[in-house]
Amino acid sequence: MAITVSLVFLFGLVLFFLLRSKSLGYGAAFIAMMFGFYLASTGAAGPMNQLSAAVVDAIRNL
Repeated sequence: MAITVSLVFLFGLVLFFLLRSKSLGYGAAFIAMMFGFYLASTGAAGPMNQLSAAVVDAIRNL
């Protein structure tokens, strides 16, 4: 749970800065956000969570 909240915050922060620097338009940001919501409801959600946890563990063990 703590990893998920941290990653949501991190991705939200990156999205905010991309929007602020006009590197990403509002339409593209909306599409990216909706893709994330729909991806979370598919069978790919489990492997994506496992991949994120593995990357966080690898970074922690460096």
